[in-house]
Amino acid sequence: MTMEEVGVRARLVAAGVDLVLREGQSAVSLREIARRAGVSHGAPRRYFPTHVDLLSAIAREGFADLTARVERTIHAAGAEPRTRLVALARTYLDFAAGHRGMFELMFRHDLLASSRLRLRETSLPLFTLLTDLVAQTRRPTAPPAPVVAGALWANLHGIAQLWAWGSLPLATGDRDDDTVLRAALDAHLGPTRN
Repeated sequence: MTMEEVGVRARLVAAGVDLVLREGQSAVSLREIARRAGVSHGAPRRYFPTHVDLLSAIAREGFADLTARVERTIHAAGAEPRTRLVALARTYLDFAAGHRGMFELMFRHDLLASSRLRLRETSLPLFTLLTDLVAQTRRPTAPPAPVVAGALWANLHGIAQLWAWGSLPLATGDRDDDTVLRAALDAHLGPTRN
């Protein structure tokens, strides 16, 4: 691929990221991405064989952004594993709330299920980090760390979805998801020790 082709490909992905962040994943079309990237409407097909390929490239940018945010916040949280885990969870929920379209795109089953695109592998470093922190904080009698981390991740993802839909605020009466977040961590890891 020439430098020019790399540049066009990068512009297409950047235009797609911008479109998802501004208007949500449902607004993403090849024609609109091409228009925003300043290329012909046929250009996306030259660089991405399918629409799913382009969406996966956009979702990879979302995973990179989320990973960078998590790394910054857990680094700033200090050395204590539970505090770092709270920071990771808080960042995950904040990303989901602040980047709704990207969050939804990143976890689309059709993108994650494609073995050719290998998008699922992009999320594994985050899960490994979550598992490592869970291993340092879980109760000794708990299931293995990857199982607890998987359950916690599912819980966090569910909190993000239900909060966005308005179901959790309605059911709990809370205006801040922090109480639900802390309850999820306590449920999976046990209450914090004083």
